[in-house]
Amino acid sequence: MNGNKKTLLEVKNLETSFSTWEGMVHAVNGVSFKLSEGETLGIVGESGCGKSVTVLSLLRLIQSPPGKIVNGTAFFNGKDLMKMTEKELNEVRGSQISLIFQDPMTFFNPVLTIGEQVMEPLKLHLGVSEADAQARAIEILNMVGISNPEERLKDYPYQFSGGMRQRAMIAMALICSPQILIADEPTTALDVTVQAQIVDLVKKLRDELGMSIIWITHDLGIVAGLVDRVAVMYAGYIVETADVMELYKNPRHPYTIGLLGSLPRLDETERRKLASIDGIPPVLFRSASTCPFAPRCPYRIDRCFNENPMLRNVGDGHEIACWVDVVNHKEQV
Repeated sequence: MNGNKKTLLEVKNLETSFSTWEGMVHAVNGVSFKLSEGETLGIVGESGCGKSVTVLSLLRLIQSPPGKIVNGTAFFNGKDLMKMTEKELNEVRGSQISLIFQDPMTFFNPVLTIGEQVMEPLKLHLGVSEADAQARAIEILNMVGISNPEERLKDYPYQFSGGMRQRAMIAMALICSPQILIADEPTTALDVTVQAQIVDLVKKLRDELGMSIIWITHDLGIVAGLVDRVAVMYAGYIVETADVMELYKNPRHPYTIGLLGSLPRLDETERRKLASIDGIPPVLFRSASTCPFAPRCPYRIDRCFNENPMLRNVGDGHEIACWVDVVNHKEQV
């Protein structure tokens, strides 16, 4: 879909670990992906699989200690984010790459007005005057659907509902017109109706502003109509990646099949029992030398317990990390 577009971000072999009293936790294990101009990439997986740590590592926002980026490169506009100085990174964060967090109530400073916080990136990165920053803040709050923005600028976070706080956070993320917007499970704490409104809002803003988006979620149902491409993560690895429609029509990794089987479908004529994935995710105290999904996998073979498969192309940019051809129920050659 974005084959002819310029690659904006290219991540290779990203690894991040955390030192704990129980041992070293290998949270991200050699993650690689590309993001093109105007593209929306969905990163999907259950809690603890490394989705958030991956994107926080890109902006080097991992608290150290206990966290440490062990390996990898992340080229943004030709420059490696991993090798930038702190000053260079601060020029990128919030200006060229912006982040929307999961819980806006804990993100916003409760003793500063929404206006002060929304305008801060403009003043910090672009050095605009108070009057110009206020005019832009009013414009962006109006764009994200906050009515009477002139007055709402004076309000404090507690005076906003959960959905309105999330809209205000989106406004703050977009106020400097970033090239990439990273949304880290931005609808998790919201009810279903507000979730749909936020997803529709992001789609509308993406189309109007032409930015690239990385959308992180544990819910494959949310990304169906939002993203161009999906990367499925498990135990710190990307185990499958494909165009969104290809992934839904032709999932090839057992974990992805399990995730999709757990979703209710509106196009089914008969009722069916929703599937579940047996077992629990592994504890990541060591890098996997075997397939991390093997203990939970209904298609596992002996090879799965001896070697960890790497991503490989199975056609049209569709990649999986699996030793088994689940379509034909045989070992991959």
